[in-house]
Amino acid sequence: MKTLVITGASSGIGLATAELFQHNGWQVFCLSRHNANTAGVTHVPCDVTDEDSVQAAIAEVMKLTDHIDVAISNAGYGISGPIEFTTEQDAQRQMDVNFLGAFRFAKAILPIMREQHYGKILFTSSVAAVLSVPYQAFYSASKAAINALALALANEVRDFGIQVSCLMPGDVSTGFTHARNKSLVGADVYTRMNKAVESMEKDEIGGMKPHLMAHRFWRMANMKTPAPFYVGGRIYQIFCFLDNILPKRFVNWIEGKMY
Repeated sequence: MKTLVITGASSGIGLATAELFQHNGWQVFCLSRHNANTAGVTHVPCDVTDEDSVQAAIAEVMKLTDHIDVAISNAGYGISGPIEFTTEQDAQRQMDVNFLGAFRFAKAILPIMREQHYGKILFTSSVAAVLSVPYQAFYSASKAAINALALALANEVRDFGIQVSCLMPGDVSTGFTHARNKSLVGADVYTRMNKAVESMEKDEIGGMKPHLMAHRFWRMANMKTPAPFYVGGRIYQIFCFLDNILPKRFVNWIEGKMY
């Protein structure tokens, strides 16, 4: 029986992914603060902002299995607000959960995969890592940092038979939208902010269903040699393609006009 360990699987993309893998006969461990009570999925309490908690969770997993085939770092949340008025505390928290949380998880998984000499580490990134979103600068930065981490990690662990890849979803309809930490400070100065954030959230609520990203993770997990990055959603694949071939200033101007 193959084994998946995934963080942030109590809702949204993570939950859909855990359910899909379990339905296909995998042993699935969900590391999260909250238990989704999903049949057949083993919940292990974990706070990705605490290295001891992550290490203890992986140690608990290894009491119940002797191998990990795929590890998916999916835990994350978003904040919004203008850079000028974002507090250092909020910015640090965003990076702590999204980026450092992914780092802590990978760090705990690596010794196991090195010893078994195989495995895949997959990260949930975002199209925002490539097309940085106004008023979501720190969310975008946290996902861009994950992409950079994944590229470096892939080269470091290739000799150990470990593969690394990122999924960059576009807008997905999940509880992520309602969980966003929205700051209204500076709205009187940045008068476009509220409308921009409302537009983003409308796109998210009307976005793709989580199971589409779960199926993408399923394909990545079962590929012989996955690529470094996959974009979730056809329209977002086009956006990222255009970003590669058009001048960055022009692409960024267009995105600014969208919001």
